[in-house]
Amino acid sequence: MLSIQFNRALVRTLAASATLIAPMWHPAQAATYPDKPVRMVVAFSPGGPTDIIARVIARKLGERLGQQVVVDNRPGAGGNIAAEQVAKSPADGYTLLYNSSSIAISPALFRNPKLNPTEIFTPVAYVATVPLVVIVNAASPIKTPEDFLRELKANPGKLNFGSSGNGTIDHLTSVLFAAKTHTAFNHIPYKGNAAALPDLLSGRLDFMMSGSLNAVLPFIKDGKLRAIAATTRQRVSVLPDTPTLAETIVPGFDSGTWQGIVAPSRTPADVVARLNHEILAVMQDPDALAALRAQGAEPTGGTPAAYGQLIKTEYARWTQVVKDTGARSD
Repeated sequence: MLSIQFNRALVRTLAASATLIAPMWHPAQAATYPDKPVRMVVAFSPGGPTDIIARVIARKLGERLGQQVVVDNRPGAGGNIAAEQVAKSPADGYTLLYNSSSIAISPALFRNPKLNPTEIFTPVAYVATVPLVVIVNAASPIKTPEDFLRELKANPGKLNFGSSGNGTIDHLTSVLFAAKTHTAFNHIPYKGNAAALPDLLSGRLDFMMSGSLNAVLPFIKDGKLRAIAATTRQRVSVLPDTPTLAETIVPGFDSGTWQGIVAPSRTPADVVARLNHEILAVMQDPDALAALRAQGAEPTGGTPAAYGQLIKTEYARWTQVVKDTGARSD
């Protein structure tokens, strides 16, 4: 049977290391870096969960580096457009990718081995884990996970599901869910959660599996949207009364996303160490922590090597999931 358990043991190990053992770094290293603005590429549209946190990290990191860190949104193709652009950039520390777990999913889903994240990137820092939550319009008859499954079974292929794009974690999580529950629905990809949200509010979409809790929480509190279930094994801290799929209709189901920062392969070790050192410091900043926890995300951290191991493990995991489920990017 296909195993979909998120590697919690690995995450706990990495998080423990974030308390936080950074690589050996001395002020004399990378003494001239940076001497110009740094570009941080984000693979999704402005306003989404990845972008929200990336902008806080970029601002705080710029303050610590003494140079502006400019966010450059490059959405599309499940993150592959941004990933390829960064991978082809000079390995000098002036172009970074603020990535989501899509870098471990999209290469397999889009049949693009050239974007193997373990080969084309140098890991810099592991920033956060982020849950996904099944949400529906408040006018929907779906009120519980059991209602959700019942509607899917009664209307195979008819419910409209909006994702943040082909190859993203919410897309592939939906593929896993469909495989486990023997259901089908109509997938509509968008360029980010923010682009899909108006259609959910208008009723064009029947449901989403959103990681953009910061964006949807106000609508949930106002009674315009309803949270049905979390896709992670643990309940979401900002939605404690919302059950998980695992505790209701799909025992053992566990799928979440994560965020971090990578640089082009062969970026100098002293530059990576400097960036890691400063990013870990940023993650202890109250503004950065508030941005994370406002959407139920948990800060992580740790060494570049530890983050590299997470990317390697998750890439292998999702490649196998794509193979087992026959998931496609179209």
